[in-house]
Amino acid sequence: MPQSHGTRRRRRPPGPRHPSTARGRKADPPAYAEPKGPGRLRRALTSNITITVVAIAALFAVVAMVDLERLSGRASTPKGDVSGLTANDMLAMMDSSDMDPIAADAIALAKKRAYEKHQKELRELKEKAKRDAAARRKLEAQRERERLAKSNPSAAQNRAYGKKMSELKGWGRCWPSLKTLWEHESNWNERAVNPSSGAYGIPQALPASKLATAGSDWRTSSPTQIAWGLGYIKARYKDPCGAWAFWQSHNWY
Repeated sequence: MPQSHGTRRRRRPPGPRHPSTARGRKADPPAYAEPKGPGRLRRALTSNITITVVAIAALFAVVAMVDLERLSGRASTPKGDVSGLTANDMLAMMDSSDMDPIAADAIALAKKRAYEKHQKELRELKEKAKRDAAARRKLEAQRERERLAKSNPSAAQNRAYGKKMSELKGWGRCWPSLKTLWEHESNWNERAVNPSSGAYGIPQALPASKLATAGSDWRTSSPTQIAWGLGYIKARYKDPCGAWAFWQSHNWY
């Protein structure tokens, strides 16, 4: 039986029904929209995760800088280094003390003449000592002066400087040669004076004033004297191995 117009239900237009229109349910609140622009950037920069990441990165940067300083020699010297020199200070001293071969040859010639003169004087004294008691006493006194000139309570500290500086120069393998060479020359005494020639200091510079080219404290500073001596060795013998080999054949270098 056909329905009358009064009882016919009106159809809804097609399309999806929103959940908020469901019978008996309240409408859901609108979803939160993430702010854009400066607001989003501010939230990212102030979040706990971002702060933690930045702090960790800063910590790693500090550690890396300390390691680089150690590798480059900028770290301070260990306790017991009385002058407080860093590795960079030592390198700078050695670089400024480099010597040209002509100057080194002039110094070597002076050392050769002084050695030959000293040996001649010793021979004459020995000949006289065979016949003369006074000459014997003079010879003994000469030997005692030479022994005292090499007496050095600071030898261990000076050798430590020498080893460190020769390693920085790239001569670690030649340390035994340098150690023995300067033991013969001065026993690593920064105040050693050869009573015959006047050669001075750990490397026995001749004349003594030549050491001033390495620093104004040349009379008392073992690092200054070592820097000068390494410069002389480099210009004349290439490295301490060569200097010691020459000394063994000539008894001077």
